[in-house]
Amino acid sequence: MDIKLKCPVCGKELTDSGRTLNCGKGHSFDRARQGYVNLLPVQFKHSLDPGDTAEMLKARRRFLDSGMYEPVCQSVLDAMRKFSHDNPKAADIGCGEGYYTSKLKALFPGEYIGIDISKDGARMACSRDKDILFLVATASHLPIEDDQLDCVCAMFSLLLPEEYARVLKRNGCVIEVTVGNDHLKELKSIIYDEVFVQDKRPSECIGLFDEVQRREYRYSMTLDNAALKDLLLMTPHFWRIRKEKREQLEATDSLTLTVNYWVRVLKKK
Repeated sequence: MDIKLKCPVCGKELTDSGRTLNCGKGHSFDRARQGYVNLLPVQFKHSLDPGDTAEMLKARRRFLDSGMYEPVCQSVLDAMRKFSHDNPKAADIGCGEGYYTSKLKALFPGEYIGIDISKDGARMACSRDKDILFLVATASHLPIEDDQLDCVCAMFSLLLPEEYARVLKRNGCVIEVTVGNDHLKELKSIIYDEVFVQDKRPSECIGLFDEVQRREYRYSMTLDNAALKDLLLMTPHFWRIRKEKREQLEATDSLTLTVNYWVRVLKKK
């Protein structure tokens, strides 16, 4: 692999011996049977088992494999083709079970790595594409050497400008996907007694990057009951829904939902 990784403990460069990643100070990280490597030291954990649960990730896999969010992936792919170059070195931060990482690599070949704080996510992601290195790590302390990447994808995850700028090459880009005001508004109207109007758009990011694209997308999708349950389970709304609202959702045969999101591209100065 050409993307250089660094030890999460001491910061020294990691070398790949096949079964392990090792640094010059003797820190060693085994490659799991499935293929991922855990580079999340205990001091970076905020809980015993951080990130999405296996149940949430399985629901996400079922939902994403249905193709309902394929237009989201296509809009990111369009941005990569426009603002990156052929055969990019790219990282999908917050990759979950690997849907977007593997899809982007298949459609826009290059050297990709996927990073997620969930061990279950990295484990599941490995079954998508054995040629992608999936790492368990935190986005705030990426185990990547400076100036390594052409592109960072942040799909519905927090933007960390300083850390992303550190790992990007000069003129490398961040492709960020964030939800819009009307995203899943029909689902929210079932879950909550009152849905407040919000002004959701990408946050300001000045200094390290130039913003070269900001585009809003919108489409509709109709979900059956099983897909609705999977969608709920893969979103933060799952933790907020009351018992009677969940019962109402479970009695809903199908629902047409609005998908509304922004794709922003930031280019490193």
